[in-house]
Amino acid sequence: MGVRIRTAGAGDRELVVRLLDAAFQDDPVSGWVFPGEEHRRSVHPELMAAFTDIVFSVGRIDVTEDGTACALWMSVPADEQDHDDEGPARLREAVDPENERVELIGRLTAGIHPSGRAHEYLWMIAVAPEHQGEGLGTALMNSVLDRCDRDGLPAYLEASSERSRKLYERLGFEPEGRPLDLPDGPRMWPMWREPRG
Repeated sequence: MGVRIRTAGAGDRELVVRLLDAAFQDDPVSGWVFPGEEHRRSVHPELMAAFTDIVFSVGRIDVTEDGTACALWMSVPADEQDHDDEGPARLREAVDPENERVELIGRLTAGIHPSGRAHEYLWMIAVAPEHQGEGLGTALMNSVLDRCDRDGLPAYLEASSERSRKLYERLGFEPEGRPLDLPDGPRMWPMWREPRG
């Protein structure tokens, strides 16, 4: 039996935020952005809510029908030149004003994002911790990657852990440029996938 996937609507906002928070609380990058565990437990959901709202406004969120996984995607046009330079600062102000890393992570990832070619951008993908390893993330990704292959569109993402990087490699992603080493923090891997014929 396959995994049933649907496009999330506004009524799914809290579900998506919960999934992202649970899946990324212990992620190396989240730990770098919010190094204090107690502080991270309290503020991290607000950051995930802000990400959810951004993608609802300019992208698409897919969820599994059973509510155990979600993927946040944005279609990036070839000529995108209007990066919101103030977006990371506004995000920091809204989520955790004293924490410069909230802003820095946005600036650093924007700085390595490829330009000049239309592509699908996987901003984040989350599987409830108790359901990880069941193929839900792969199913969510394949639903979009199959469309990319039909439409001749590449896809891009940043892997935030060795484990996720290996999954993305199995799905056809390859390193795109140099890894991003966060200051005094973990490594992120920009990855690109050409459409398959």
